[in-house]
This record gives sequence, structure tokens and C-alpha cells, in this order.
Amino acid sequence: MKQLTKAEEDIMQILWQLKKANVKDIIKEFPAPKPAYNTVSTIVRILENKGFVDYEKEGKGHIYFPIVKQQDYSNQSINKLVDNYFQGSFKSMVSFFVKKNDISLNDMESILKDINKKD
Repeated sequence: MKQLTKAEEDIMQILWQLKKANVKDIIKEFPAPKPAYNTVSTIVRILENKGFVDYEKEGKGHIYFPIVKQQDYSNQSINKLVDNYFQGSFKSMVSFFVKKNDISLNDMESILKDINKKD
């Protein structure tokens, strides 16, 4: 799976949220200042070429929808982060975030409870 640029990822986040949208609907979801129509349209076509979105015709326009699941992309991105910055060790990554972000003992206990619920 290809990596996305920040602009591509921003649009994918909106499409994952909306499920289906035309370019105008995507633009509405951006905070001010809104990106230009042509900019969003170009990025959506790039996402289509990368295999992240597809479209269906509606009148003269297109309705775009994601074909890559958000969780699949998230998993790939996290694994790449762990491989590139923590030598493939999730333990090192968690340790880093605990030390750098001053996670409280209560937060850690809550995270462990959530993890144990999945088992």
C-alpha cells in the first residue's frame, strides 16, 4: 500500500468520515481557509490513481468513496512508524510515548484494561 501525503491523508480522513462525497462536499468539511476546488479535485484524482478511492457517476459529476479501509491504512502507517523509528519494537514505541508524554499511571491502567478486554 502506498504512503499518502498530508494533503491526501486529510482528504481520505474526510472520505472515511462521509463514506461518499463529491468534491464540494469534501471542501465543506475543511476549516477556513477552504482549499480551492481544483486543488481538491486534483488530489482526489491522485488518490484514485493510487487505488485509495473510486467513484460513481452522478449527472455530470462524480461521487467519490474510499476503497481502502481506514483501519488497513492506519495499521500500515503504524507498522511503518515502528519499523522506521523504533527498530520494529512496539515495546520501544510505547516506552517512548510514556516517557515523552508523561502518561499517568491511571491512563496506563486504563489502556491495559482496554487491551485485556480484547483478549
